[in-house]
Amino acid sequence: MNLLSLRRAADTVGIPRELRQLLRFGWVQSMSCVFPVVIFVSLAVTQQFPLPWLPRYDWLLLICLAMQAWMLLAGLETRDELKVITVFHLIGLALELFKVHMGSWAYPGEGWAKVGGVPLYSGFMYASVASYLCQAWRRMNVGLEGWPPLRIAVPLAASIYLNFFTHHYWIDLRWWLSALVLIVFRRSWVTYQVGRRRYRMPLVLSFALIGFFIWIAENVATFFNAWKYPNQSDTWQLVSLGKISSWLLLVIISFLIVASLKQVKERRLPGTSVPRDSASRFNR
Repeated sequence: MNLLSLRRAADTVGIPRELRQLLRFGWVQSMSCVFPVVIFVSLAVTQQFPLPWLPRYDWLLLICLAMQAWMLLAGLETRDELKVITVFHLIGLALELFKVHMGSWAYPGEGWAKVGGVPLYSGFMYASVASYLCQAWRRMNVGLEGWPPLRIAVPLAASIYLNFFTHHYWIDLRWWLSALVLIVFRRSWVTYQVGRRRYRMPLVLSFALIGFFIWIAENVATFFNAWKYPNQSDTWQLVSLGKISSWLLLVIISFLIVASLKQVKERRLPGTSVPRDSASRFNR
């Protein structure tokens, strides 16, 4: 079923317009979350039904690789999106190696494809966030208003990422960086299309919403032993609410990188990526 058939079905049964829009939005979101959903289903299945021949972490890696290849071959993902996702895989893997070394969390299971105590499938959990952003961006024709220049956005993203490392040796700047995000993006809006209508919301609000849902996903992942925090070594516990701030900052990094790369591509191929500020285009 695609958006057109869903729309016709909704019109046939007389569903109110607002509810139809909500159903369309939900459908687009679910299609954009295919990769993350596969990862969570794989975590649940391999936890409840151990697979033969290989350790669980290695099966998860093979599943992620197969899913990535299928999405590309099936046209659910473009080559440019694959490049962005690969960058996120490497960024996430570097962060995982450092955090596991520092004892922030651990992967207690066995695995052949494990480096420095980190299974290689873990990078795909970061890549799945990038996959969602790229696909949602394309499917909902996302646009930006009031986007700061690259000379501000890029150093901000780099500072947020470096703070995940440096706060172990120096002061934690996450709250200062969060305040800086509010200042830099106070006039920024994200616009998106559902059906024939366009909507807009403050960009900072979209950061917070995505970060919150990733925190929920993190609770699901730790429940299925994707990894464990120190306080979950004996029995599973709810992930600290304080982790929402970490995920919010990670979402900001992801969004900044995706948006910046799309702006760079737009300059090379005019009219193919991020729409310029143009209030007249958007239904408010």
